[in-house]
Amino acid sequence: MKLSTQTRAIPVAMALAGSLALAACGASNESSSSGASGSSSAAPLSGTLNGAGSSAQQAAMQGWNAGFSKEQPNVTVNYDPVGSGGGRTQFIAGGVDFAGSDAALKTDSELPDAQKRCGGDIFELPNYISAIAVAYNLPSVKNLNLAPDTIGKIFNGTITAWNDPAITADNPGVTLPSTKITPVHRSDNSGTTQNFTDYLSKAAPSVWTHPASGDWPVQSGEAGAQTSGVVSALNAGEGTIGYIDESQAGGLGVAKVKVGSDYVGPTPEAAAAVVESSKVQAGRSQYDYALDINRTPTSADQYPIVLVSYHIGCIKNPADKADLLKAFMGYVISPDGQKAAAQQAGSAPITDTLRQQSQQAVDALAAQ
Repeated sequence: MKLSTQTRAIPVAMALAGSLALAACGASNESSSSGASGSSSAAPLSGTLNGAGSSAQQAAMQGWNAGFSKEQPNVTVNYDPVGSGGGRTQFIAGGVDFAGSDAALKTDSELPDAQKRCGGDIFELPNYISAIAVAYNLPSVKNLNLAPDTIGKIFNGTITAWNDPAITADNPGVTLPSTKITPVHRSDNSGTTQNFTDYLSKAAPSVWTHPASGDWPVQSGEAGAQTSGVVSALNAGEGTIGYIDESQAGGLGVAKVKVGSDYVGPTPEAAAAVVESSKVQAGRSQYDYALDINRTPTSADQYPIVLVSYHIGCIKNPADKADLLKAFMGYVISPDGQKAAAQQAGSAPITDTLRQQSQQAVDALAAQ
């Protein structure tokens, strides 16, 4: 596969050389249905697709590119992880063929603009499910429980020390230090922020009075650009706490979140379970599968701070792009594509229901 050498584009060629450890992700490409087959018997294509968006989606994109290149070695897929908001903006402006986003298009502004850019229908395809971890740097505390109101107070600056009575009440019997709390948030417009603030606004409305937004609404704490910047800030100072894709938590502590009367950790299974209880947003068009995530479950097998990552594009595309998009999006939602993302990014695969819905959009992709 050829690869653009643009700054920050994913190094697919390097991935194929072995750095992604995904040699097995394309080994089972034997199914034969169109679009989502992951079949090596697909008609050979050539050309270039350009995408931009979610930095949290970058790892999954590496897995998808590595697997897709085995089926279509003459197709180049470039992806710039500028953040979800930046990806949506570039797509609407016509700068890229598709966007990767951890939040759906905004119905009151972005959606009409995207439809205008496309000259008709757009697609928003859920491509993986990921838990958002409330990650912290406090070496003396190996296990941490946090209720929604406590999380809200930490991030709005009301709670400023780790031994605050509210945190103590969530963690009976745990010795908490008096260390200052430093909340860390994203500095860029972010789908991760959109989902985290959506959770806070619905699960802790009495303490978190801000609406869901991709831009962080509170002027306090520290900020980091993209997922990597938040992770760096968390690792740089004891007492920090932030919200990141669970697969990026590394050696940081990860809190369990109160759901009903239990505390639940961010596992792929619990993330998939809460999405299964969610519905497609009302008023969306035929191939737009933006979801309204259930942020207030009561079952202990569901984790509510999740994001559903999307690919966003036009149903009708230029002749030199239509077949490329159809093949790539079909691979992404296929079982092989979902396996590749799970292995690379630690994500939960989309459900069979979501795959069947998305296949309808993939089948509809055509030239203008």
